[in-house]
Amino acid sequence: MKPYFQTAEGDFTLYGGDARELVPKIPAARIGMIFADPPYFLSNGGFSVQAGRRVCVDKGAWDRSRGLSADSEFNYQWIRTCRERLADDGTIWVCGSFHNIFSVAAVLSELDFRILNAVTWQKTNPPPNLSCRMFTHSTEIVLWARKSRHVPHVFNYDLMHRLAGGRQMTDVWRLPAIAPWEKTCGKHPTQKPLSLVVRAILASTRPGDLVLDPFAGSSTTGIAANLTGRRFVGVEREAAYLKMSVARRAEYERCRGEWRKRIPDLQTLVAYRIEE
Repeated sequence: MKPYFQTAEGDFTLYGGDARELVPKIPAARIGMIFADPPYFLSNGGFSVQAGRRVCVDKGAWDRSRGLSADSEFNYQWIRTCRERLADDGTIWVCGSFHNIFSVAAVLSELDFRILNAVTWQKTNPPPNLSCRMFTHSTEIVLWARKSRHVPHVFNYDLMHRLAGGRQMTDVWRLPAIAPWEKTCGKHPTQKPLSLVVRAILASTRPGDLVLDPFAGSSTTGIAANLTGRRFVGVEREAAYLKMSVARRAEYERCRGEWRKRIPDLQTLVAYRIEE
């Protein structure tokens, strides 16, 4: 299977297509971690605020619900496919909101994953609620689960303890949404901040590990993996986001030193000379 894009070093590989079809065909390799940001199924014609402007929250046809049963079946298919490629001591991180996360949790349990944490990403700069008929949505959930109930998973506890200032790191992560410097090549509608993905990778992989993202989008996971000395393989079906990913990876070559200074956990590693 020919990649859509691959660096000369082989540390960033991207395939174009549907993850349910392509993940089984990825050349054999030990996948130590999966970071997935699947469709939330929330595109329903509603509105939000971005940069002070009212905008429609419709992301695209790929994010529209097809009904509870169809949405759950979709989650079952991609999670089962990814599970087959995950190392026995590997873990999976799945982003979501109340629209999809209960379905994801049910499927993880059905497929015999052990859910370790429901990490709450508390946004420090959430958009306001326009209706004034409910609380402002300021959080997203990232489920973290291990593949095997019998094989110990990778968790860099000591590193997380140091990054938390000598305390146990909690499952509430206060981090901002994406900054302008993260979207100079264009903005994916559900793009996650590098600070979020970097922390997940540092927590649950070893240097040199291979990280899979079955919904690569603009390849934030790939950039985060390379920034932390890991390898990346991703799958994305939308042509516009494949092109955006390649542009971001080229930008990484020019800007990685500056980017490392802008990500809090990487700053801490350098400032206190913390070894992984």
